Amino acid sequence: MTPVKDNNIISGKELSISRLLSAPGELVWEVWTQPGHIKNWWGPEGFKNTITKMEVKPGGAWEFIMHGPDGTDYRNKHIYMELVPPEKIVMQHITAPKFIMTAIFEARGNKTLVTLQSVFESAAQLQEVIKVFKADTGMKQHMDRMEKYLAAMLAE
Repeated sequence: MTPVKDNNIISGKELSISRLLSAPGELVWEVWTQPGHIKNWWGPEGFKNTITKMEVKPGGAWEFIMHGPDGTDYRNKHIYMELVPPEKIVMQHITAPKFIMTAIFEARGNKTLVTLQSVFESAAQLQEVIKVFKADTGMKQHMDRMEKYLAAMLAE
């Protein structure tokens, strides 16, 4: 079964999406855990990233600034809670809005099913994040950017 592209699921306080990528799991893990890669695709369309710290280990911090297309800077800090290479990353976004993000990488031959889930403190908080920041659209664009980045890497 191949998941449908852009299949956002919004349920209670959870926002999730799955995408089957034409890239091996080890490469997908690499682009998620190396600052030289993740800065090139993280976030919605039009955003750029400056990574100031990336300690990929349980308890390690990932701090970065997302530069919006309108010039607004968004400071972000995540703490890695769980890492199971190359299958799972769990991190807590500790700057507002607070949420837990889980990325699961499931090998499917030379492809990888990526499931990204964000669990917010409440359903109301999730609805506010969708309303103010368009988090549902942003999550789709986030996956699009990762997919394009991986395709470009594999084409080289």
